[in-house]
Amino acid sequence: MVIRRPRRADRIEWTVDHAATFLRYAHGADPLSADLTELLIGSGIRKGEALALHGDDAYLDKRFMYIRWTLSAIDNKELVFTEPKTRSSRNRVALSDRATAAIAHRLAPDTFRGPNPAPGHGLVFHRHGRPLHPSYVLRRFHRLCREAGVPVIGVHDLRHLACALAMDENVPLPIVSKTLRHSTFSTTVDVYHYLTIQAVREAVDAINHALDQADHNARHHTARIPRTSRLTTHQTRKTTQRRQPAPRPARRDHTATTR
Repeated sequence: MVIRRPRRADRIEWTVDHAATFLRYAHGADPLSADLTELLIGSGIRKGEALALHGDDAYLDKRFMYIRWTLSAIDNKELVFTEPKTRSSRNRVALSDRATAAIAHRLAPDTFRGPNPAPGHGLVFHRHGRPLHPSYVLRRFHRLCREAGVPVIGVHDLRHLACALAMDENVPLPIVSKTLRHSTFSTTVDVYHYLTIQAVREAVDAINHALDQADHNARHHTARIPRTSRLTTHQTRKTTQRRQPAPRPARRDHTATTR
């Protein structure tokens, strides 16, 4: 007997209005969580990468940062800093204006500068100098979702939201894949297959438009053909007969008459 695989639960997604509503509320209720959310949406990085971000890795004047560490919880208890899981993840990341402002807000009270700081020293997001536990971040995020009146989603879903917002603004999928730092383009297609339907729809709409345009051009060309070239065979014969000159009368022989 084969047991059928249970159906996957429907994914709950934020719209851009949900994100704006949440951020407006969070900036007043919990500025730390609001700045973290701004960074996650505005850059598309992972939660562990954001929690491990150091001040020396953020170049706000040039609006980019380096991802060198990620924060993980072993058995949901011990926090450790490790390198990103792939080589492509350890890379430079562009920052939006809002994400840049969020980092600047976190660094303003206590900016750390020094050569190659040790992991955990000079964190952008911390509480009293200690890194934020991922479970604490998730609990705070869910609480703020309920208080703001928006759907409760996971923190990692903010990365999906960043991808969706970029695609809604017609950013090409290869550029989105590069922004998310996926190792291959196919990874983006596989992970975000439910979002690529927008790109597929644009492709088939382009095909449809090309065919409609060709059909319209053909009809327009036919309508401009001169009328004489569309005459029927009978009309052509009658026209030709009308154009033929009338036969001349035969000349009379006057010699036979005089005799």
